[in-house]
Amino acid sequence: MRLGHAVASASSSAAAALVLFGFRAAAFAPPVLPTNKLVATTSKSNKYIHKRHPTPTTTISNIDNVATTATTSSSLLRSTPIDINEYAPRNMPLLEEWATNNGIQKLDCLELYTEDGMDFQYITTADIPAGTTIMYVPADVCLSSSNIAMRLSSMSNTISQAVDQLTRIGGQNSISDFYLFVFLLVEYEAGENSAYRPYLDALPRLYFNSVSMTEFCYECLPPLVFSLSRLERVKFDNFKQVLAKVDLISDYVKRNEDVLKWAFNSVYTRAYADKEGQGSDVTITPLADMFNHGTETEIEMYFDEGGNAMAYTTVDVRANSPLRISYGCPTNPSFLFARYGFLDETSPATFCKIMDIPKTPENVDMGMDFSKMLFYHDTGDISPEVMDVVLYAKVLAGLKSSPETDGYKQAFYQAHMSGDENTKAMIHDQFRYETLSEIKKHVDKFLELLDSLEQKSYGKNLDEHPRLPLILRHNEFVKQTFLRVQANLSAAGV
Repeated sequence: MRLGHAVASASSSAAAALVLFGFRAAAFAPPVLPTNKLVATTSKSNKYIHKRHPTPTTTISNIDNVATTATTSSSLLRSTPIDINEYAPRNMPLLEEWATNNGIQKLDCLELYTEDGMDFQYITTADIPAGTTIMYVPADVCLSSSNIAMRLSSMSNTISQAVDQLTRIGGQNSISDFYLFVFLLVEYEAGENSAYRPYLDALPRLYFNSVSMTEFCYECLPPLVFSLSRLERVKFDNFKQVLAKVDLISDYVKRNEDVLKWAFNSVYTRAYADKEGQGSDVTITPLADMFNHGTETEIEMYFDEGGNAMAYTTVDVRANSPLRISYGCPTNPSFLFARYGFLDETSPATFCKIMDIPKTPENVDMGMDFSKMLFYHDTGDISPEVMDVVLYAKVLAGLKSSPETDGYKQAFYQAHMSGDENTKAMIHDQFRYETLSEIKKHVDKFLELLDSLEQKSYGKNLDEHPRLPLILRHNEFVKQTFLRVQANLSAAGV
């Protein structure tokens, strides 16, 4: 799906030479979106969508059959489970019949496109006007964590025991994802008896995200990416720990690290989270989870009152163009890298990586946020929030007390909160050199760190650490941004 590289536009000539796979849903009349539709927004966790939930009464298609067979998983493993080896081919052709039989509909012009046979994305082969519904996934096919939770709980009381333990060890925000994680493992063990087998067999096996990295890979990560990656890894370790209580899963699968990583990554790279509940419900939407990420997007997702999922265009889309959705803030490529395992080189900016400022309410008021404190990639420009926060939290906070300096920090804060730009500008001008010097000191130190991380990688076996090249590309992307900032500061006489 979204592995290893940012989305690139496909020209008509290139598309003809590349592998294309598309569904052909006969006589598809796109459903009309209601006028009060709630639309997708970016997220700092899963892909967020605004979603209005009905009382969960819909059951998953054929899940009762799964419930009947899941407890005999050891025998079902002999019925040819899907091959989750990292380099196993994704079985895409079987999706067409499965999708049609389960009521998934899409415009004829939507095609699955791949350059390497492993990473697929949707493009359109015809012009599509803005506001067009391009795909419909019925609620019975969508994997809603609230519905899955009810079905799994009816199958075994060990589910609630595992969830209780997950809460006790600090994983309460991951409970919805855990239900989907267990469900995918149940389906994996069901083998050919799984109602979702054709879909699962088409999912990626190869990931480049934090959960798939080796311990050495972590040693090559800059501090922010390291921190974000460790958070993802802790979630995975928590899932493994509490899974021991679940009697729906065989001991063989519980001990199979590759299968567990495949299920975890499938959930965390494909599920949409409920914005209204701040992640209280997450949903996997088969086929609609194959839209790639873009800084500039063409589509958004919508769920109606019945839980049916629809993708629709937000802009006019030309033929032979990608159809992309946002996975998160485009100015935080480090999160996208840690969670999804790709580098978005179209990101216009990146977080400035200043991480030694405490997150106090006052600093947050000044603009302390990953999405605001930015260095711009192409120009090396510094966002106003970086200037404000560094001036307030470092320069003014570090002034020695004296009749001449006392009161500057409070005056700057009050001017910021009241919108007094003249007073802010005056204080900025007075301490401009000190502010830029603090930023320059940080930039110089961070560039030295990136050089040392690169040197660690010399001579390493890429067969043992296949994610290392992407980590180095990420670090180089950040390095080029910081070099431009450094050059601008040097030109300013700092």
